[in-house]
Amino acid sequence: MSARLIHNPRCSKSRQALAILEEKKVSFEVIEYLKNPLSETELEDLFTRLGKEPLEAMRTKENLFKDLNLKGQDLDRKEWIKIIAKNPILLERPIFDNGNQAVIGRPPEELLRII
Repeated sequence: MSARLIHNPRCSKSRQALAILEEKKVSFEVIEYLKNPLSETELEDLFTRLGKEPLEAMRTKENLFKDLNLKGQDLDRKEWIKIIAKNPILLERPIFDNGNQAVIGRPPEELLRII
């Protein structure tokens, strides 16, 4: 698997992460995850490389999170992954995945740890 940036071009942090990778001349693929959502399998693999549970990589302040009444829900890993797969806006961004490790780019300079 080649390196990839899970990216939302409307997000300033995501654009900053993209600029860092381009400046460092890193070879990677841009995945606009709102247009091309990750599958449940891809999300499972991504969370493993992140070393995080799905809830730790969710945008809990997103209106949809509140609208779906997810706060305080006691769901298992697979259930959280299904929710993210169906509602990709809930996935934190940006995420850089080098194929072996992944990191959430908040702040964007976090990407430097694995490039």
